[in-house]
Amino acid sequence: MPDKKEDIRIGVFLCHCGSNIAGYLDMEELEEYSRKLPHVTFVLRNLYTCSEGGINEIKKGIEEQNLNRVVVASCTPRTHEPLFRSSCGEAGLNPYLFEMVNIRDQCSWVHMKEQEAGTTKAKDLIRMGVAKAALLEPQEPIMSEVQRRALVIGGGIAGMTTSLALANRGYEVVLIEKEESLGGMLNNLNKLGPTMTDAGALADEKIRAVTGHPNITLFTKAKVTEARGFIGKYNVDIETESGVTTIDIGVIIVSTGGRAFVPEGLYGYDGKRVVTQLEMEKLLKDGLDAGIKNVVIIQCVGSRNEERSYCSRICCQTAVKNAMLIKEQNPDAKVSILYRDMQMYGVENEEMFRDSKAKGVRYMNYDPANPPQVEPDKVRVYHPLFGRDMDLPADLVVLSTPVVSAEGAEETSQLLRVPIDENGFFLEGHVKLKPLDFATDGVYLCGSARFPANIRETVAQGLGAASRASIPLAKGSVVVEPIISVLTDEDACRGCGLCVALCPYGALEVRTTEKGRKVHVIDVACKGCGVCAATCYQHALSINSFTDGQIEAQLEAFLD
Repeated sequence: MPDKKEDIRIGVFLCHCGSNIAGYLDMEELEEYSRKLPHVTFVLRNLYTCSEGGINEIKKGIEEQNLNRVVVASCTPRTHEPLFRSSCGEAGLNPYLFEMVNIRDQCSWVHMKEQEAGTTKAKDLIRMGVAKAALLEPQEPIMSEVQRRALVIGGGIAGMTTSLALANRGYEVVLIEKEESLGGMLNNLNKLGPTMTDAGALADEKIRAVTGHPNITLFTKAKVTEARGFIGKYNVDIETESGVTTIDIGVIIVSTGGRAFVPEGLYGYDGKRVVTQLEMEKLLKDGLDAGIKNVVIIQCVGSRNEERSYCSRICCQTAVKNAMLIKEQNPDAKVSILYRDMQMYGVENEEMFRDSKAKGVRYMNYDPANPPQVEPDKVRVYHPLFGRDMDLPADLVVLSTPVVSAEGAEETSQLLRVPIDENGFFLEGHVKLKPLDFATDGVYLCGSARFPANIRETVAQGLGAASRASIPLAKGSVVVEPIISVLTDEDACRGCGLCVALCPYGALEVRTTEKGRKVHVIDVACKGCGVCAATCYQHALSINSFTDGQIEAQLEAFLD
């Protein structure tokens, strides 16, 4: 609690957010209301508080009005809280004497047609924010050293790209591949569209670079069996045929990739006359039989259904690429692609799509409620434009199946305490703000481990993950926000371990002390989620800046 003698001087900054907030709330009324709240000595409205001008107004208010608490009522803390905090710090105020109130998402956006009710709700939120701000205490950031060594899990094109990017910057890299050789799915591909680059040559080039790099330690036929610690100080066990090796790691990159879905029981799949696109890659690599004159390709086999609702994204461009390669090897072959929707991402893929039509590849839409029927020598499909069934001769039927999550994804998820979605792909921290980071600090992801991606996207993500991982490696230390769990009443703690079991970040452990078994908070690993404090029936744990007293003050302010 702050010293009772301290003169609490709170500044409230109201953001119009252009018309996002001001277009739906009465900002003048909010300004007048805020001036009457306890401890508020300064109120200012800005068109955009996050702009350079708005930030300067906050700094000016702190310096000229001698403010020792700041409340900003604007948009979401998820995107702007770090900016406002740092601005307070630059003006000489402890960054954690700042409170943010979200009157955009929670008021103006959800009450666009109810200005009076929305304004009243905004008053409640501002009043609660001010009540909490009066009880905020200064906090100091937590520093921790970083072991300048990276662990990359998965040796496909994503893992090799990430490993080389980090190794070329001078960092030690430990690369783990579960198979006997590197390359992943790249080893099974023929050409890479739309440039028709030789996949084998690219794989060989990357493998030579990785195996010959002095900064990369490679483990094949290996897997991670245990991962302890937190960002900068991970300790992992790597199991190989020769035993278990334990290595200290600073950051971890997950690049486990995906695998092709095998369509057992669909469209008469047999791996001979009816094959998948991945098997088609091998047929094209070995040279297509000259006797194959009629090829039918069926899209969305095993995807965009109840079991797998997602679009695998890369199937359409793969089908078009392979159709053109079939025409290249057998110019007289008739190739038909039966599709639901053609998704050709990017200008070059669209050009490849147009080129395929010019070379005679036929495209025919089908209704998923009335899918094609594969028969011994033909494929029957209903043509919606002609309004009748059509029989397409088929010496070879190719099924475009989705990329599904890699085997062992759930095990890796539990091992590293990182989430996966309902389809088994790893979930990033935020789809826009942290697309290559997990919510757990120090763990990153790239490639088809995240979601199906083509080679270009995978390489770009591999470089991006390496860039993100390079930040703590380059600094040699990390600064962690001090809004974490704290054992505020050691005597009350019974060392039951319930909070340890429920912590999603592994940030708690039970230690034996002079007072018996007590919980210990690993401050660098803690994310301040509050699960432990909410669980503790002894109320021994609390969260900095979210103490019981501060929450009670907000509730009392709301009920006032």
